Amino acid sequence: MTDGHPHETARDVMSPGAECIPAHETLDRAAQMMRNLNVGALPVCVNDRVTGIITDRDIVLRCVAEGRDPAHTRAGDLAVGLVWVPAGATVQEALQRMEQHQIKRLPVMDGERIVGMISEADLAKHLPDDQLASFVHRVYAGV
Repeated sequence: MTDGHPHETARDVMSPGAECIPAHETLDRAAQMMRNLNVGALPVCVNDRVTGIITDRDIVLRCVAEGRDPAHTRAGDLAVGLVWVPAGATVQEALQRMEQHQIKRLPVMDGERIVGMISEADLAKHLPDDQLASFVHRVYAGV
C-alpha cells in the first residue's frame, strides 16, 4: 500500500484494460464475460462509446430477481446513468465521485475512450487504511 500520495491520478490507481460489452449483447453473455475476466462489472458500449456500466449485482437484482430472462435481456437495458472520471483526475476527485454516487466501481476515461476501472481493490492498494475505511463507510452507508 502506498501512503496515498496527493498527486496520484485516477490512471495511477486504476486497473487498466477494461473490456466493454456491446449494449445489444444479452445479460447471460455479460455474466459469462464477467466470469471469464474475473470482474464484477463491465462497461456497456454503443459504437465504441461507453454508455453505462452493469454489475453482477445488477444482473441478479434487476433481471433475475424480477423474473426476467438474462438470455433475452440486453446489457443496454440495465446500463443507465454513466458516472466516470477523467484519467488525469486526482484520486481524491475519484473518491468524491464514487462517494457522491454511492458506487464501488468507476470507469476511467481518456477523452471518449475507456482506459480502465477503479474498484475497491484498487483503492485498497493505494490508500492509507484510515482513508479507505472512511470511503467504505460513506459508500456503504447509502446501501
